Amino acid sequence: MEARKVETATFGEGCFWCVEAVFQNLKGVQSVVSGYAGGHVKNPTYQEVCADTTGHAEVCQITYDPKEISYTELLEIFWKTHDPTTLNRQGNDVGTQYRSVIFYHDEEQKKLAEHYKKKLDLSGAFHAPIVTEIVPFTAFYKAEDYHQNYFNEHGNQPYCALVIRPKVDKFRKAFKTKLRNDSTH
Repeated sequence: MEARKVETATFGEGCFWCVEAVFQNLKGVQSVVSGYAGGHVKNPTYQEVCADTTGHAEVCQITYDPKEISYTELLEIFWKTHDPTTLNRQGNDVGTQYRSVIFYHDEEQKKLAEHYKKKLDLSGAFHAPIVTEIVPFTAFYKAEDYHQNYFNEHGNQPYCALVIRPKVDKFRKAFKTKLRNDSTH
């Protein structure tokens, strides 16, 4: 039996709990891990990242099967599930750790991300220019265990109920053909 080839995408679009809650629902996504990338501190803690001194963004590292879902499809979801026009901010979350960023893992990902960003900017899809960074992936640091699978385990907490749930509901409605059929995520 031939092992399936998996690929990795690393996206930051604000709070990683929101990103994780969206991408976990997709067919072809094998895992979504919350963590930190893009900074200068090795093995940062959540408190250090929140202090906005490490240079890291809250990100999710997404492992996916490109035979089931393409990088282009992941990019489409990335662009449509946050506001890529606000610098270092998503809603009430403010700081460089909440920046909109794509960490590309190879030249093909870079090319696709830059093409999509340019296409969206030229189309006027957003009310302002896109400020999303598209930068090379260098290192990923997994966030503390209590950040993993956060929405699924803490869905009734106020932040989850007021911020994440509406985003996930909107996502599920817009991308229903791409959703998993199981309820494991």
